[in-house]
Amino acid sequence: MKWLGRHLMVKGEYVKLMLSGVKKATIRIGKVKLKYNEMIVHGGGRPIALIKIKSVKYKRVKELTDMDAKLDGFRSKEELVKELKKVYEDIKDDDWVTIIEFEIIKKLNELDVRDPWLGLKPVDIARIALRYDLGLTDREREILLDLTRTKSLRRTAINFFGTIEKRWIIRKILRKALNKLIEKGILKVK
Repeated sequence: MKWLGRHLMVKGEYVKLMLSGVKKATIRIGKVKLKYNEMIVHGGGRPIALIKIKSVKYKRVKELTDMDAKLDGFRSKEELVKELKKVYEDIKDDDWVTIIEFEIIKKLNELDVRDPWLGLKPVDIARIALRYDLGLTDREREILLDLTRTKSLRRTAINFFGTIEKRWIIRKILRKALNKLIEKGILKVK
């Protein structure tokens, strides 16, 4: 059994299909358990969307259907299986696969500059920032990591500074991370 955390990686060639709503699922070899029902999808070297998991199903390759293929952005089961064999060279008809169906909560290629956090939650900014080399200090990374665990500016401020009055420091780190994500082209604004 494999575990999948907060981040889901897809090939760059699938980004447009996913963002256009054609690709509504992804298939992984083996039985995969998800730790969370919301994830950040990365493709083409950058985060592309926040998704919510709708369902997780397990099937053998030979049990896949045209409907499974269409959810994954393919025209037919044959086209899907051909792609799976290209990606996973050793895959066999009796092997298990995991079908992860999702819906996009927020596309990360059209963030709103009128919102101070571009429409993202501070915890999502922290999660994305920790995946990339942004030149943050070790202390800044520790604070962002704590924020991903607590999901609360207040709780992280108490953990690091003993008071919620120091939330401004965390906000400053988040703004720095967000600016660097935009500067490096990792996040796109409209």
